[in-house]
Amino acid sequence: MERREFVASLVAGGCAGMCVDLTLFPLDTIKTRLQSQQGFYKAGGFRGIYAGVPSAAVGSFPNAAAFFVTYEYTKALLGTGGVFALPHVAPVTHMLAASLGEVVACLIRVPTEVVKQRAQASLSSSTYNILLATLREEVCGNQKLIPFSLVQFPLWEYLKTLWSSRQGHTLYSWQSAVCGAVAGAVAALVTTPLDVAKTRIMLAKAGSTTASGNIPLVLYDVWRSRGIAGLFAGSIPRMTFISVGGFIFLGAYEKVRRTLL
Repeated sequence: MERREFVASLVAGGCAGMCVDLTLFPLDTIKTRLQSQQGFYKAGGFRGIYAGVPSAAVGSFPNAAAFFVTYEYTKALLGTGGVFALPHVAPVTHMLAASLGEVVACLIRVPTEVVKQRAQASLSSSTYNILLATLREEVCGNQKLIPFSLVQFPLWEYLKTLWSSRQGHTLYSWQSAVCGAVAGAVAALVTTPLDVAKTRIMLAKAGSTTASGNIPLVLYDVWRSRGIAGLFAGSIPRMTFISVGGFIFLGAYEKVRRTLL
């Protein structure tokens, strides 16, 4: 990857991350409270839906920037030759690039997500106090992230390629955004149960069984107590959030990156 492409991916990724996170933050708060163990209204209902926004604002730029730089660099590296350069292997290349991007980005995302979601579901504490408590309880290091990007990004790339081949030229930024919205909605639906488990783990008290991070055990507990509806709790706002978010996030990324290049 050339220096110019590196800078473009870095800036475009960071701008896209901040844009989508701050725009759709209230909907994310509602989704988090729907999934919380104490229930929607006990977790705050519709009150203080911007609780936790400082941590989201601080973490969104470097998080998204780290992801896209890694994603684009890995795509470029794997696409230089060999089996990964073949067209029919492209989805695997995108999955590998997305998964590596998530690994790098999680170094920023995990602490930010824990603080943000605890603030969303605990109105009585400030972000600063929650951060201190989180660090004290050493929750951050034990969380597992959902493999959302493994579904979204290969699908996004596939939809872009399909649409581009049918119209005979490179997609406009708004068309990439539409592909991002569709890919995001599909990925959101498929991974909702894992997101429920992640939310339960992040909101759990340190030392509890749920806080141990055993996702299958958490999912079984949710299914036993709330059934299928519990596993897909918050799926509608999650799909709406991620679909609209995918439109803004990937559309803004493509627009800014192309402008810089």
